[in-house]
Amino acid sequence: MAASDVHHGGATPAAAATAVPCVTLNSGHAMPVLGFGTGSSTPPADLAATIAHAVRLGYRHLDTAAVYGTEGAVGAAVAEAVRCGAVASRGELFVTTKLSMADAHPPRVVAALRESLSRLGLDYVDLFLIHWPVAIGKKDAAGELTWDDLSRGLVPFDMEGVWRGMEECHRLGLARSIGVSNFSAAKMSRLLALAAVPPAVNQVEMNVGWRQEKVREVCGEGGVVVAAYSPLGAHGAHWGSDAVMNSGVLHDVAAARCKTIAQVALRWLYEQGVCMVARSFNEGRMKQNMDIFDWELSDQDKAMIAGVPQRRACHGNYFVSPDGPYKSLHDLWDGEI
Repeated sequence: MAASDVHHGGATPAAAATAVPCVTLNSGHAMPVLGFGTGSSTPPADLAATIAHAVRLGYRHLDTAAVYGTEGAVGAAVAEAVRCGAVASRGELFVTTKLSMADAHPPRVVAALRESLSRLGLDYVDLFLIHWPVAIGKKDAAGELTWDDLSRGLVPFDMEGVWRGMEECHRLGLARSIGVSNFSAAKMSRLLALAAVPPAVNQVEMNVGWRQEKVREVCGEGGVVVAAYSPLGAHGAHWGSDAVMNSGVLHDVAAARCKTIAQVALRWLYEQGVCMVARSFNEGRMKQNMDIFDWELSDQDKAMIAGVPQRRACHGNYFVSPDGPYKSLHDLWDGEI
């Protein structure tokens, strides 16, 4: 993984912002290894101001998605960061958004990204991901996803057709890099075999409690960067896990190193050579989550962490139906459960 420092411009003093290392994607573009996540069922009242503060702290990668409903706030924060001089230009920020499952149909991909760009107020995104290898064939009357009724709207996912739409987004300059999210190792292998423009990133659930060895192996062989969502286990979310934040092992390592449990968990991911998207709207924890780049875990620390039990937290049960293309979680994850 090739890495370089992110350079911070504008009015923010160098000492006030942490420099986040970058990885060079197979598209040739640099992506900060630590991103600021915006997906939440309970975002702060002024999410745009919170994101703009994250930029002032030194976050340069902002992660959103059509289904999060936060693209507008991210776009407003980007504009504010440029206006106030936290960054010299939009080009200093790396913005990721994702194709919704309702738009995961070949004719819809380019139009869906144009709609996302309109909400963001941007001419391009740095990374556009297929959110899930799932297609939904209907929406409710308001045009939004009906989460409680997904099983009756699931249709087969045309991987090749949708990826050709993603490649067109890249060709048009609407997305500088393209990739996927929630793809199993088997699906990654299939995609790599058919892609004319290879995926740059696979964003998957990954943390000390779900290490994703198979996905990381396939992605490594294919030159695809793995990015971890829920690096802290999505503790507190209805589908989340306490495997990270309530881990006795991580508590012991953190206490011995005078670090927080979150810092140990994020540092472990960084030392695995993966990127990560961390979400916290608490200003203190936002800063703490960045303080992971100037120290290392010991061999003893890593040996202890290797013993943390493994369990997937985000199963994707919404996308499993006896009448749908994925009849079981085994089908959805190709046995990687």
